[in-house]
Amino acid sequence: MTGTRVLVLNSGSSSVKYQLLDMRDTSRLAVGLVERIGERTSRLRHTCVATGQTREQNGPVAGHDAALKAVAGELARDGLGLDSPELAAIGHRVVHGGMFFTEPTVVDDAVLAEIERLVPVAPLHNPANLTGIRTARALRPDLPQVAVFDTAFHTTMPEYAARYAIDPKVADRHRIRRYGFHGTSHAYVSRATARLLGKDPSEVNVIVLHLGNGASASAVARGRCVDTSMGLTPLEGLVMGTRSGDLDPAVIFHLARVGGMSMDEIDTLLNKGSGLFGLCGDNDMREIRRRIDEGDEHAALAFDIYIHRLKKYIGAYCAVLGRVDAVAFTAGVGENAAPVREAAIAGLEGLGLAVDGELNAVRSGEARLISPSSARVAVAVVPTDEELEIATQTYALVGKKS
Repeated sequence: MTGTRVLVLNSGSSSVKYQLLDMRDTSRLAVGLVERIGERTSRLRHTCVATGQTREQNGPVAGHDAALKAVAGELARDGLGLDSPELAAIGHRVVHGGMFFTEPTVVDDAVLAEIERLVPVAPLHNPANLTGIRTARALRPDLPQVAVFDTAFHTTMPEYAARYAIDPKVADRHRIRRYGFHGTSHAYVSRATARLLGKDPSEVNVIVLHLGNGASASAVARGRCVDTSMGLTPLEGLVMGTRSGDLDPAVIFHLARVGGMSMDEIDTLLNKGSGLFGLCGDNDMREIRRRIDEGDEHAALAFDIYIHRLKKYIGAYCAVLGRVDAVAFTAGVGENAAPVREAAIAGLEGLGLAVDGELNAVRSGEARLISPSSARVAVAVVPTDEELEIATQTYALVGKKS
């Protein structure tokens, strides 16, 4: 392997996020986003880190093929084109890898076919991920394309944590089990938290709280995930921006039988019309906090439900791990919403958890402790870096195979 650069692609249903990294020092060379793909109002925003120059293209981008060609064009303008011999591989985020993919994998036709077979359990994500991979392969068929799976980090869960209490024959036939998601974030943050404590990941037990519009918790024992809140799909677990999280399954039967709702209508309700948005009409935590400050009771109740669920998972994972060295907050809400961190930890002093008000109020892009020095368990804010995690795993795999 002669190249030292990795292009990371995160292909969503209507967007492509990308970063080009030099793995000699993990520095960013370029970052960008193509959004609203397939609409007349599409936009590409590209930044060359070396020059600090940001360029924007506005206008219709028909599909992912056109989006990636536009990205390639912008990179070429900065002398960082896809034809560069410095480019070692392209790393792709793939949301669902099932139990088959437990580590980053070089993509071939068989791998693509298996990712496609998992579309029914990730209908919003895997199709877009596949489109990104296929387009990138067409642009550079000679270059290794590496799939890094959100679910891979969670495949270390013991069977008693991953299995649902239903007939195993039915579960196995339909691949029903807890898979978990946000795995690249949980992997990165759990290791970064250990570094913050001055320890090796194999010495540390961490509860990671990835709180964004999608939200998940994980219990990480000595570097290995032993439990996580999301399940077969990203719907289970914490209260999220538009997803309900944990729910009595009989609610679905009730809505169908008594409410006369179709399966598609229920699916839309639970995934897109629930969570914070369903409770108060907003899924932006900043707006919810503003409304609370103005005395809005609906926003206050939504916030309380969100925090109550979060506390339950923190307590449960303290029990699962037995010994907890740190609780780490990450992602958009976890990194930026001090009131969420304060409320989630409040009242958990009996578990050794506490937050220092002054430290918690500091805004920073750096990993930091927000617990008092006397606290038995560290509470940390650790900015996630999924792109770096994908690039690191991609480069390590390509290096092994070169």
